[in-house]
Amino acid sequence: MPRDSRIAAIVGINEYPLRVVGPGTNALQIKASCAAKALEDAGFTWQDVDAVYDTGTDQGIGGLGICEYFGFKPKVIDNTSVGGTSYEFHANHAMRMIAQGKCNLALITYGSTAHSDRRAIGTAGATGQGVSNMLNNMEDPWGLTLIGNYAMVKQRHKHQYGTTDEQFAAISVATRRHAMRNPEAVKAMTDLEFVGVREISVEDVLDSRIIAYPLHLLECCMVSDGGGAVLIASPEMARNARKKPVWIIGAGEATKYRENGGDITVSAGAQSAPVAFAEAGVSPSEIDILMAYDSFSITVMCMIEDLGFCTKGEGGDFVSDGKLHFDDPRKPTINTDGGGLSSNHPGARGIFLLMEATRQLRGESTSQVDGAKLAVAVGNGGQLGSRHATGVTVLAAD
Repeated sequence: MPRDSRIAAIVGINEYPLRVVGPGTNALQIKASCAAKALEDAGFTWQDVDAVYDTGTDQGIGGLGICEYFGFKPKVIDNTSVGGTSYEFHANHAMRMIAQGKCNLALITYGSTAHSDRRAIGTAGATGQGVSNMLNNMEDPWGLTLIGNYAMVKQRHKHQYGTTDEQFAAISVATRRHAMRNPEAVKAMTDLEFVGVREISVEDVLDSRIIAYPLHLLECCMVSDGGGAVLIASPEMARNARKKPVWIIGAGEATKYRENGGDITVSAGAQSAPVAFAEAGVSPSEIDILMAYDSFSITVMCMIEDLGFCTKGEGGDFVSDGKLHFDDPRKPTINTDGGGLSSNHPGARGIFLLMEATRQLRGESTSQVDGAKLAVAVGNGGQLGSRHATGVTVLAAD
């Protein structure tokens, strides 16, 4: 995308430093703390914010509660809620609203105490909905859990394409290596009492216990507390920000659900990625950083393929041989903060993808890729093998 056509930029970020917050801290307090520090990061004030993007949880009445809590009277409120990728949707929507002149500074917030609340994420019913929900009465009684859903997709990928457990394990190895360079991720694993807070090998992954066949423990995300905030500004405000802006240059969103004859190994990213790359005017081969939603190793594998980094079914070969590591010259590098596998996953991880992509393009990552200029944040919300959404956000350094 030509420099003069860049229409919105990330100008401020903050990630809550703790993954175990302890008693007395709630989700709204996490959001407020991160919002205040993101504003400080950008060099703006609460009064400058004129758009609010939030999934509407934790404060009641959708976006009205968060506006009152923060003291905002925004021009734009967006409560899009599509699971873990809600925040890619928010960033994409904010870019479009700014381009239309509807707002100038948008705040995206997220906060969760999933670990402290002892939420049964992954092991509860497939839908996680109430008894009378139209979806769970046809699904939950049959015993499929969320993690069972992802395990089914991994097994299908192995069967359909010949992908091996060793190849899937390479994803976990790369993210853990990056996590060990991130002090906040190391503290997270320590506080959550991980066994062996260190770099891991393919053999370590395969030796870890099976959680839902064929997914091993070290292929599954942690359950943590946490949160963050992202500020997106118009070009005029971006040029007055404290740090160099990171431009949103391409956006795509899509949904997918079960269909007769459908392929459960293909995510909605196969629909949303071409739209985002076309808008950005770049190809997957040019991307330096891929921040891919890593709820499980299979999620990353499907995102790599469906976004076009390799042909469908060839992801196993693509991720092998250290190709995803920050100090390997081959593109792209993945999840340099440690990802949901080894840094944080408070239930929805999309906002952290945006923040680490921004750190990379600012040159601030703990696993910094030399000369990083282009990044992609791709979230996956819902469940990969059934109904889900995939938001793709393409980012460029100033």
